[in-house]
Amino acid sequence: MSFSLPGFDLSAFVAATLEEDLGGPPGRGGCDVTSESVIPADARFTGVMDSRDAVTVAGLPLAEAFFRALDPQVKVEILVGEGQKVAAGTELMRISGKARALLTAERSALNTVQHLTGIATMTRDYVERIAGTGATLLDTRKTIPGLRVLEKYATRMGGATNHRMGLWDAAMIKDNHVAVAGSVGEAVRRAVAAGVERIIVEVDRIDQIEPALEAGATHLLLDNMDPATLRGAVTLVNGRVPTEASGGVRLDTIRAIAETGVTYVSVGRLTQSAPAADIGLDFMHG
Repeated sequence: MSFSLPGFDLSAFVAATLEEDLGGPPGRGGCDVTSESVIPADARFTGVMDSRDAVTVAGLPLAEAFFRALDPQVKVEILVGEGQKVAAGTELMRISGKARALLTAERSALNTVQHLTGIATMTRDYVERIAGTGATLLDTRKTIPGLRVLEKYATRMGGATNHRMGLWDAAMIKDNHVAVAGSVGEAVRRAVAAGVERIIVEVDRIDQIEPALEAGATHLLLDNMDPATLRGAVTLVNGRVPTEASGGVRLDTIRAIAETGVTYVSVGRLTQSAPAADIGLDFMHG
């Protein structure tokens, strides 16, 4: 298996997750009392991971990493690609190896795939809803602490584009920054003076747009504006910088928002509220 994500230590994630479940490091105090008491040490397990619903898949290489951590000789066959849409009942992965090890790793592997696939599936729904509008779907920083890289990977598998990965890769001037700085223009001027290249400015009123642009904003986040107001904002900006609609976007409202001509629509619920996908792992007889 070869799978890596920039800024994410897969081995450390797997080790920490298993240690949490086992009450200590595997083989050094940590144990699965059920498998060790019920399953013979030499027993073998052959199983299939499948989806009970139609989903967009994400996270199967991570599941493999969990199984391989406890059984380095495990045989794993990944049957679908990351980001692939599959029907309910689709087999995603087949595994064969030491029964104790695979049953011990099962929950951690499934939790990860269920969570990431849930995010990818919701993301795909939003992407498909705005198809043809010209707008691009963005995720946000509304992620579970420690899982941002994984969750933003899942939104990419669903067809979204990552927004900021953190506080370091762009300035985002929001209402509280403006309140402390004194005005939108002053906040932007300070970011420009500090040498920041990407300056995203949140505006919730049309009269904030020109001061932000004149001061040097490179991207406008149009916050909680209805479609009519968004259309007026896009006309005023007239292509000078990218525009992003944000705030309370839902699946039933996103198309009307995207049709206003904004460059981007950002949706926090992709990572904040996506339900886990229904995915299981079952023993294969014979």
